[in-house]
Amino acid sequence: MPSWLSDSLIRRILFGIALSGIALGGLAWLFGRPFWAQSIWAFATFPVIAGLAVSIVRDLAVGRFGVDAIALLSMSGALLLGENLAGIVVAIMYAGGNLLEDYAVGRAERDLKTLIDRAPRIAHRYSGRQVQDVAVDEITVGDRLLVRAGEVLPVDGILASEFGAIDEAAVTGEPLPVVRQRNAPLRSGSVNAGETFDMTATTVAGESTYAGIVRMVTAAQTAKAPFIRVADRFALALVPTTLILAGGAWLFSGDAVRALAVLVASTPCPLILAAPVAFVAGVSRAARDGILIKGSSALESLARTHTVMFDKTGTLTVGGARLVAIETAPHFSSDDILHFAGSLEQASHNVVAGAIVTAARARGIALVGPENVREAMGSGIEGRVAGKLVKAGSDKFVFGHAKLQPWAVRVLRRASWRSALSVFVSVDEQPIGALLLADELRRETPRAIQALRMSGIKRIVMVTGDRADAAETIGAALDIDAVLADRVPSDKVEAVAVERRLHPTIMVGDGINDAPALAAADVGVAMGARGASASSEAADVVILVDRLDRVADAVTIARRAYGIALQSIFIGLGLSGIAMVAAAFGLLSPVAGAVSQELIDVAVILNALRALSRDRRMGKSALPRSAIRELEQDHEVLNEALNRLREIADNLDDVPKDIATSLVSEAHQIVTKRVVEHEREDEMVVYPRLNRSLGSNPALAAMSRAHREILHLSRLLSRLTDDMTVENVDRYFIRDAQRIIESIEALVRMHNAQEEDIYEHASI
Repeated sequence: MPSWLSDSLIRRILFGIALSGIALGGLAWLFGRPFWAQSIWAFATFPVIAGLAVSIVRDLAVGRFGVDAIALLSMSGALLLGENLAGIVVAIMYAGGNLLEDYAVGRAERDLKTLIDRAPRIAHRYSGRQVQDVAVDEITVGDRLLVRAGEVLPVDGILASEFGAIDEAAVTGEPLPVVRQRNAPLRSGSVNAGETFDMTATTVAGESTYAGIVRMVTAAQTAKAPFIRVADRFALALVPTTLILAGGAWLFSGDAVRALAVLVASTPCPLILAAPVAFVAGVSRAARDGILIKGSSALESLARTHTVMFDKTGTLTVGGARLVAIETAPHFSSDDILHFAGSLEQASHNVVAGAIVTAARARGIALVGPENVREAMGSGIEGRVAGKLVKAGSDKFVFGHAKLQPWAVRVLRRASWRSALSVFVSVDEQPIGALLLADELRRETPRAIQALRMSGIKRIVMVTGDRADAAETIGAALDIDAVLADRVPSDKVEAVAVERRLHPTIMVGDGINDAPALAAADVGVAMGARGASASSEAADVVILVDRLDRVADAVTIARRAYGIALQSIFIGLGLSGIAMVAAAFGLLSPVAGAVSQELIDVAVILNALRALSRDRRMGKSALPRSAIRELEQDHEVLNEALNRLREIADNLDDVPKDIATSLVSEAHQIVTKRVVEHEREDEMVVYPRLNRSLGSNPALAAMSRAHREILHLSRLLSRLTDDMTVENVDRYFIRDAQRIIESIEALVRMHNAQEEDIYEHASI
């Protein structure tokens, strides 16, 4: 067969022949030329019979048997008995069904172009004191290589310079650059995020980490089983039943045409059409919500899913640096730190600098242009801001060899607890505070996890290359069933394979490092809104909008479409069964049987098209966008109070008794007048409005429980404050007050984030 003559093209040609044949034959019949009409119908049916016969032989050669055999018998029998119109009608139904199936099963091409293009072709190798550009394949173990700023590491190796700033996002998924010291291991596929450094190769290119990622994606994709039509599962029962009924009708009536009528009436177009139409409708429905499902096989696998596995960085989290806390040195304010750091970091272009500048501008802090800026990649940046020497960077960069002050030690400890990056700031060699930056959960992540459980998912697992402490903290917050941390791409593939052996499994990720695991799962789901093209190519489903809750939507849509497909099949089989019995008793001629099948097809298709629609929330009204903005503005005002509560809790670490009592009293006033009043207004005014929009929703009940917990903590703080005097304040009293204040601040922040997500959902 010529390379250009594909199966899909042949099916289109056959459908065109059959459709043209019935039209031309119909015209001949209308003009009183019945012989020509019969001849045209027979001529147009022959190619479809031939194509179907070849397809059946090929299927039998690989041990597959389907209901297409009935269609072959129907068309052949119709021509042998002179019922050519019935034959061409069956041919159209069969050929048209194949086209629909082709459209449903067609999958996006999975070439690894983006993944392969990213791999470096040239490396800079030392030859004596000279540096020569050589092909990556020429690198041998022990070669000393030069890696310039912004370049991808060509092979695995160890760092030969004093330090290097490495962006490992493509390999581990970790969003923040890490600083490696001399002799630290380096992985190919990582990016030099700092100054030029030297490395020593420990592998050749073909055995490197990045080459392994390419091989694993290719192998996992090759291992995918082809999609088997839902219809074939009914073939073993339907084919013999049809033949027995047709043979019985012929035997008892002595009329072969009656047997043909049974065969035509049983032609399995409901089976051939129902699943593809419902699946295509489901794929189209998903596309409206920004979910690209690559074919009916992926949709069917989604519908059967038991387990969902998530990557952490960029999937459950936002995947970038975010300012999570400002730690101040004594006698300095958070605004001072943001002013100097934000002004200085304007001269840098790395991710951390951008996050600091964004945070400063979001608070309305005026920034000035820095001068005489010098950046030490991977360590920090220094320059002059308003005539003052400002430094921002690591503790070693800011403090040098001096002993860390107590507040700075607490900063490093808190950064460790939060799995955050600490950026210390000094002005004229005087440290004034530090900024903590970390990755954080997507706002919709808690609701996405809950929605997956509600959609029928039984097990949720997080597998990540991040550290165990950071991963387990997020896992506990989200009530995830299992957390697998410190996993490189090969470990992720193995973890997916283990889960897949137990139950049908989805893997959700967003980076190149996730591509092998996505390809290894029953269904790979890529968060592709940010252009993660390699993972998108390896995935069966791509979320085109930056919303994690679309994963649950994809599962829900797939299960509904699959359910409608099965429903359509059973409806079609039931109606076909009635038509077959009527034909067996001579109540339907072959042509009438074909027409009845067309009517059944229409009913089946109309039912299958229900998969295009969204489930309507009866009796519920969407929340106006103006109400959403009003609620978000209230939270912005409340965040100012929460920022102050955090500062008070931090300052209680080491203050005299009189200052401690003053700070606790201030916190009590903020909680009573700002936090408690806000939560009570939510309960009395906002939630009834949300209830009208969302109806009976378990999320609102959870929000009300959070209100009660916040009020409970506020009462504890009130009791503590009522009994407080300078004389009875000791370190235990201060510690208890600090814990309550921190609990209130953290709970209200989380509660506000969940509320905003619910508000957004209510407006959809």
